[in-house]
Amino acid sequence: MQIGFKLFAENFSPTELVRQAVEAERAGFDFVEISDHFHPWLPEHEHSPFVWSVLGAIAASTERIGLATGVTCPTIRYHPAIIAQAAATTQILSGGRFTLGVGSGERLNEHVVGQGWPEVRDRHQMLREALEIIRLLWQGGYHSYRGEFLTIEDARVFDLPETLPDIVVAIGGPQAARVAAQQGDGIFATDPDASLIEAFEEAGGSGPRYNEVPLAWAPDEQTAAESAHRMFRFGLGSWRVNSELPNPPHFDAATQFITPDSMREVFACGPDVERHLEVVRQFADAGFDHLALINAGPDVDGFMRFFSEEVLPRLQGHSAEVS
Repeated sequence: MQIGFKLFAENFSPTELVRQAVEAERAGFDFVEISDHFHPWLPEHEHSPFVWSVLGAIAASTERIGLATGVTCPTIRYHPAIIAQAAATTQILSGGRFTLGVGSGERLNEHVVGQGWPEVRDRHQMLREALEIIRLLWQGGYHSYRGEFLTIEDARVFDLPETLPDIVVAIGGPQAARVAAQQGDGIFATDPDASLIEAFEEAGGSGPRYNEVPLAWAPDEQTAAESAHRMFRFGLGSWRVNSELPNPPHFDAATQFITPDSMREVFACGPDVERHLEVVRQFADAGFDHLALINAGPDVDGFMRFFSEEVLPRLQGHSAEVS
């Protein structure tokens, strides 16, 4: 089992995200995972930098830690040819430490280029075509492709790494699981739902199984719960709703009835090591083996110390038990 740290790009500046990645490496995390958004989720969030620049800076500032997008939508705001090039470059700059996480996206980020927001079936087909294009361009040489939604014409990615990045595909049900099994090297999820792994494997898939673990560290539980509410209350919404909302004010309206007490039901809030381990183990016991720990608390460095001194030794023991 690998333990990662979620770089919350909507809440921190580009330079702070790079600093946090460096600290995560020092704290003993195996990888960092970062979202790829144009807009943040909530009005309280004040950032959303261009992730590929941040990844390049992290690659140059670290030596060991893995890097992953969680996740990129390679269909509307980006053309998949651009993502094929960006991911290949990031893999080279990081010395083979990069994983390309992809998904079918959210209106929040994709509507900004004025091409509309397709219905779910079309989004999955677009993702399938995007992954076919990325794989094609990673073969080297010039290629053309014409799908139902996406095309490339006489395109070539010149700088390809010796080892291509893994592609992990975000899934929330059987349809996306089939895309992941056929076109991906692993899966990415946000719930401790073992049925997602089963659907992936039944479709013929195998490989790493990523998930995000909701934690909020602070010296007291109330401070942690209030911080989690400010930073991450959007995470308690249904993804069918979250994928359709266009701007932070809409997320603010959609989450108006979520309270700090609501966050306690999902997030491990406060300084209690056992509560944090309880939440982490839900995901490990469901079968996920790459766990990106979210810290929705107010103190990143405090969380890093808490993780390295209190949580990591216990998780390493649990990992040995599982294996």
